[in-house]
Amino acid sequence: MCGIVGIVSNKPVADRIADALKRLEYRGYDSAGIATFHDGKMDRRRAPGKLTNLKECMSKEPLGGNIGIGHTRWATHGAPTKENAHPHMTNRVAVVHNGIIENFRELKVELAADGYVPVSETDTEMVALLVTREMDKGVAPFDAAASVIKRLDGAFALAMIFNGEENLIIGARQGAPLAVGHGDGEMILGSDAIALAPFTNKVTYLEEGDWVALTKSDMRVFDRQGSPVTRSISTANTGAELVSKGNHRHFMSKEIYEQPDTISHTLSHYVNFSEQRIQLPQALPFDFSKLTKLTIASCGGSYYAAMIAKYWFEKYARLPVEVDIASEFRYREPPMEEGGLALFVSQSGETADTLAALRYCASQGQHIASIVNVAESTIARESDIVFPTLCGPEICVASTKATTAQQTVLATLAIAAGKQRGVLSDQDEAELVDALAKLPGAISKALASEPKIASLNKALSKAKDVFYLGRGALYPVALEGALKFKEITYIHAEGYAAGELKHGPIALIDESVPVVVVAPSDALLEKTLSNMHEVAARGGKIILITDEKGAKQAGGDISEIILMPEAHPLVQPIIATVPVQLLAYHTAVFMGTDVDQPRNLAKSVTVE
Repeated sequence: MCGIVGIVSNKPVADRIADALKRLEYRGYDSAGIATFHDGKMDRRRAPGKLTNLKECMSKEPLGGNIGIGHTRWATHGAPTKENAHPHMTNRVAVVHNGIIENFRELKVELAADGYVPVSETDTEMVALLVTREMDKGVAPFDAAASVIKRLDGAFALAMIFNGEENLIIGARQGAPLAVGHGDGEMILGSDAIALAPFTNKVTYLEEGDWVALTKSDMRVFDRQGSPVTRSISTANTGAELVSKGNHRHFMSKEIYEQPDTISHTLSHYVNFSEQRIQLPQALPFDFSKLTKLTIASCGGSYYAAMIAKYWFEKYARLPVEVDIASEFRYREPPMEEGGLALFVSQSGETADTLAALRYCASQGQHIASIVNVAESTIARESDIVFPTLCGPEICVASTKATTAQQTVLATLAIAAGKQRGVLSDQDEAELVDALAKLPGAISKALASEPKIASLNKALSKAKDVFYLGRGALYPVALEGALKFKEITYIHAEGYAAGELKHGPIALIDESVPVVVVAPSDALLEKTLSNMHEVAARGGKIILITDEKGAKQAGGDISEIILMPEAHPLVQPIIATVPVQLLAYHTAVFMGTDVDQPRNLAKSVTVE
């Protein structure tokens, strides 16, 4: 979750940009930089490491100018070096960027053919070179930026300044947040309201697909088609920026929409996109190739994430996996081969049952690994190695972005295990990494189904029971969907393996029962559709979550279809998690329940 700040003003901006970037340090970063336009030319300062290094550089070589952009980078494409640090600059434009440009390799080849060759390893530089190529043809900066933004695939936020333009910043967002601050004689661009707080409490939150042109005195916003649009100005609560809902009604909505950005941030910690390989952040204290079994114990949604991981580890690494609910595992006292690996998944890192299971495994001579969102938690401290999810604070009790971050970390570990065990070739690894690179963009596309999902809230609110069905790695997504639904709507919901329906639960199906079927186009689609038609024959109301290919195969008997983007089977469960989150959210909102703090539940379960 890199940070972006841009200011166009009547007074110097460089030091103020640096101070604003300081407010974004919580997002994590490994280099920083600032570019300005002053005295007829652009200039920049960049430094690896912390902002103190950048400020030291600026104290020796100050940056003038009343317009500038700044960035804190968490490396995705290329090492955290000065050369790869943002802003990326040509003789025409300077660019900063959060997220991942999925099609950067194709763009790189195209640009090289025209003589535009990057000097860094980053995907961001392709944006600067594309704009430069347009401007070299005589295209004005505004029009050059507009044409380039349309060509970018993925989940990203951008900010640009131009040589010769002291009164224009261009910003764009697609799957990553970006907000505009309305100051006194100045306009500010930021990754979120936290960066804007020192300057103003008047904030415009850009919507998905928006791009914006800022001058000192005004803002022009355009949608993804390039049509002018109006976005409202709201008053931010600058006294509570870190827990602000932004322009969302609930924290749950905000955290659902943060997922393209949080997943990008998580991936950047575990994947070397330039070399298309998994690059874990630290050496492992165990050898995947010598393991005979992996044990995973967790609770709630973390348990369902672990269930998905079982399919991944067994398919891509041929490593047998035992997954258990931590509260049952600890009392089962299973025999464990010394030197094995036990993995524990917990958002808070304080879950009592998971911690007890960890301590049992430690007593049995297991290597202890954990996946947590709180690096200083008890589970993290008692682990031999910690794999952080890095998704930032999660306020809503019902977990969303932490769940998909857990799934993402588990996917990278499964690939790493497959490579170390000799199951995956370099080409296999590159294919799976490419699927992960496209994941933030796919999540962004899945979020576009929200209006359709919201339209189902009234019908779902009338149900007394809701069933969720899935097969393979989508079965745990069905369980997760049912958990979210019952947590915040207080309506009974159950998830089932689709093939188990006829072994009892189908007796409960009638015309009053909605059945959510999670079935993207994969090797198991036909079997899942057969189970779906069995439900429809008993009068069940089918809500099918699938992609376009799956929708074409589904045939009739379907009440509603929620479309997801087509994707590699590895990432389908992560993408499918988003619509089941939205189904629960919109039904709960319609019913008027306390979405962020549902009754009887706590964020961190520290008792048995």
